[in-house]
Amino acid sequence: MAAEHVLLLHGLWMRGFTLIALRRKLETAGFSVDLFDYASVMQDSSASIEKLLSLTARTTDRLVHFVGHSLGGLLALQALQHRPDLIEGRVVCLGSPLRGSSVARAFANFPGGSFLLGRSADVLHAGLDRWNGTQHVGAIAGSLPVGLGLAIGGLSTPHDGTVSVEETQLPGLTDHCVVAATHTGLPFSDAAAQQTIAFLRNARFDRPA
Repeated sequence: MAAEHVLLLHGLWMRGFTLIALRRKLETAGFSVDLFDYASVMQDSSASIEKLLSLTARTTDRLVHFVGHSLGGLLALQALQHRPDLIEGRVVCLGSPLRGSSVARAFANFPGGSFLLGRSADVLHAGLDRWNGTQHVGAIAGSLPVGLGLAIGGLSTPHDGTVSVEETQLPGLTDHCVVAATHTGLPFSDAAAQQTIAFLRNARFDRPA
């Protein structure tokens, strides 16, 4: 059994299987990995957090890390705000709108938009003020501007088509980096996976020599 364990959290409108490619890359790097699956639209974020707390509490024999894509990164940090001692490991947020999503706020104004965002709308709208926890947190942003945000508008550049780089830059982060990927492509990006592995190991992203 690997000494370090990673829980992968998917984003809005997704399910756990969308992170299988990232799971395989992390397992190849020597981590044991579980996919945390939750109902991102129909389930209130507080219920998803309680489910994550319960799952993490059962993983007590290994160092545990969180890696969350988009909404998943926000949920991971919210869970740690509820239980600051929940994990001793690190957190990587892939394209997470940590300061709130301008696209989500604009989408809510479209007919049926609030229904499609579901019960995760509040956390996507507001984001967080800053990170004050003890865990090292790193954020990876994408810079290929292809996605839903192009149709809705309101994104500052650079962005990944859904989340701007600025929205991923939360005060209190340990480190931040940008890779050439779209928002939906981040979990499949080799560069994002390599940076995730680097942060989980060293609490820093790789920098060019």
